Amino acid sequence: MTEAAETFTAISPQDFANWGEGTFAYVKPMRSEEARRLFPQAASIRPGLKLFALVAANGAPIMLADSKDAVMQSAWDHELHTMSLH
Repeated sequence: MTEAAETFTAISPQDFANWGEGTFAYVKPMRSEEARRLFPQAASIRPGLKLFALVAANGAPIMLADSKDAVMQSAWDHELHTMSLH
């Protein structure tokens, strides 16, 4: 039996953060209290709500909604592949 050698190339933290930009986005469930930190420009949001954020591969917030279907549709509309964050 032979073992295949794997080679890994180091990338910078900035390149890693930008990997998948414009291609991948994350669907992140969150409470409204956390949403205020990610979306400071959002109007006052009642505490205790369950929300969903669509976040770019580099962590930049894209949209916030009260349903997973809405953020999934937005990703689809912008041709983004989605992954879930828990």
